Amino acid sequence: MDPSPDAPLFEALTVPHQSGTPAGLRAIIALVATGSAMLTVLFWSLGAWPVAGFMGLEVVLVIGLLRAHRRWSDRIGERITLADGRLRVDRTDRRGQRRAVEFDAYWARVALTPRPGRVSELRLAARGRSTEIGHFLHEPEKTSLAEALTEALRQYRSPVFDNPQNR
Repeated sequence: MDPSPDAPLFEALTVPHQSGTPAGLRAIIALVATGSAMLTVLFWSLGAWPVAGFMGLEVVLVIGLLRAHRRWSDRIGERITLADGRLRVDRTDRRGQRRAVEFDAYWARVALTPRPGRVSELRLAARGRSTEIGHFLHEPEKTSLAEALTEALRQYRSPVFDNPQNR
């Protein structure tokens, strides 16, 4: 069966690793609230009752920061698409704003540059322009993405034609 002419030759969605499940975040919040409540009771019994307000404020701040982190992490992502002779990178940042970068697929190159002591840098480059992709991915994920994208570009540059007369 032939692929649809509108179907992309390659498509990848990269998202950052989630540091916790919703159940795990609830457990952390319960632990922080319980610890804070125990310390509040201790300070209250010692006569330092004003500490209770600060402890409550601390719990509210921790909950707010955990929720904000979760919400921001859910928005971030990149969609890399190879279709119609174009290699397109659609990015969504923490604020939900989208940006797109396009390259001519024939000239696009993938470069995975090792950086000692840090995660490698994965870049797309073509005709003097370049952009980093997957900056939040870990080393094995970057390597896998680089290999898959390189293979997709290789297949795009050297297509196999099915000529019925040669069968």
